[in-house]
Amino acid sequence: MRNQKEITIQKNLRFLRVQYNYTLEEAAEKIGVTRQAMAKWESGDSMPDLVNTMALANLYDVTVDDLMRFNEEDSLTKIAPKGKHMFGVVEVQERGQIAIPKEAQDIFNIKKGDGFVLLGDEDPESFGLALVPVDLFLGFSERMKKELQGRQ
Repeated sequence: MRNQKEITIQKNLRFLRVQYNYTLEEAAEKIGVTRQAMAKWESGDSMPDLVNTMALANLYDVTVDDLMRFNEEDSLTKIAPKGKHMFGVVEVQERGQIAIPKEAQDIFNIKKGDGFVLLGDEDPESFGLALVPVDLFLGFSERMKKELQGRQ
């Protein structure tokens, strides 16, 4: 009987390969193994060794930990690329406030009094809001302004 870790990695390998639109052959070629090896890993008949696990994580731009342990049944999201996060659901409060989860505050070093520019996109393909630190936004704006002035 297979353990939960084996079931998790096989599901993640299959999910990521499909997300990247790779055939078994294409994914195998990209990391230097046979199609049969990839098929065995995805079916749970065998497990990739450490070198191949790292190669797979790099191929799919995920952490080894997520590749091995991510369980979509325990999460609100799908497995995500390295450095990308989903912090859960936040609700707009009565006066329009949104609390930034503690984990996000820690990762992005957000402290009381920090300023952000709120950006929005109405395009149906990328609809959403983004918070950008004021310093980063103003620095980018200044660089763009200088570049445009240099072209004139």
